[in-house]
Amino acid sequence: MRLTEWSTHPIRLPYPHAIQWASMGEDGADYLLLRLVGDDGTVGVAEGVVKLTWHSVTLRSLEVVLEEIFIPAIREIDLLDEAAVTRALAAIRDHRLARSMIDVACWDLRSQVRGAPLWQLWGGDPEVDVSWTVTRRPPEVMAQDAAEMVERHGFRMLKVKGGQGREKDRAALTQIRAAVGPDVKMYVDANGHYSQDEMPSYVQELADFGVVVAEDPCRFQPNRAFARLQENSPMPLLVDNGCRSAADASLFLEQGAKALSVKLSGAGATEGLRMAKMAHDQGCAAHVGFMGETSMGAMVALQMAAALPGRADCLPAETSFFLTFGEEYVAERLRVEDGKVQLPTTPGLARWVDWERLRSYQP
Repeated sequence: MRLTEWSTHPIRLPYPHAIQWASMGEDGADYLLLRLVGDDGTVGVAEGVVKLTWHSVTLRSLEVVLEEIFIPAIREIDLLDEAAVTRALAAIRDHRLARSMIDVACWDLRSQVRGAPLWQLWGGDPEVDVSWTVTRRPPEVMAQDAAEMVERHGFRMLKVKGGQGREKDRAALTQIRAAVGPDVKMYVDANGHYSQDEMPSYVQELADFGVVVAEDPCRFQPNRAFARLQENSPMPLLVDNGCRSAADASLFLEQGAKALSVKLSGAGATEGLRMAKMAHDQGCAAHVGFMGETSMGAMVALQMAAALPGRADCLPAETSFFLTFGEEYVAERLRVEDGKVQLPTTPGLARWVDWERLRSYQP
């Protein structure tokens, strides 16, 4: 299958309330939808989450990178040939978000030609567990959000955004636990806010609250210092920032990592699944991390999560952010019931796009 047509579609979706990430605050999110058309008319699509502080791109710069670098790289190759596409993309340094979008759109084409959804092609399950991410706000508001989402959607795992200072983190965990009860599990992502010297006492404090995993409590590098931190930690340390490729994963695994975050927008599907297999082969859990996708982006990330090796031992996928939005550009939104998402049984992502509605969200 050769590429005959392609296009990009910028989207701006408002949040119902402002969200404070570790690196920025925002009242809405930008996305770029990529559309590839094969010579038989098959359409493959992929969504990119566009945040300057996360991926060093804007909507316009991402469009230019796709147009001038990646589309020429795949124009003359067989898009159904996974190895050929992987070689073409590997020849381009950097631009991981654009690379992952091409990778996903090509997988979407393959799934349609093979007549099976992605989760089935990758050897996965038809449903997947998900967690809810409680973002940084005053502790009482975080607790209210956690309780409402557990009640409404049956989440059994919460990812709590920490890094607001020890006192506020303690208050948030105390109030969230009181709000959701003893049966809902929690893990905490401090986005590297604390120092390596603070980390041991901070993680011990998390353990005292019943937290099961500590994600990036401090900045990690794949060295002996990390190995010592993990050896002395009362819980697995989940490596997120600093692990965006198979090469990164290999270095952390050499230092005894027990949990790695795999992100679709950073690694793409092909490399993300490879990272997960590497981790599993060395007794390390991998899980699909948070990237703020809509239902469209989540549809791919969740299918990857459903196919992770050793998935029964993995954390639930952090891919439920689509519930944040009042409306989206898809014809039918994903649903979370009893903490799970039922995955599509037929292939093809373009059929989920409401193209008229999408135009109404163009910035």
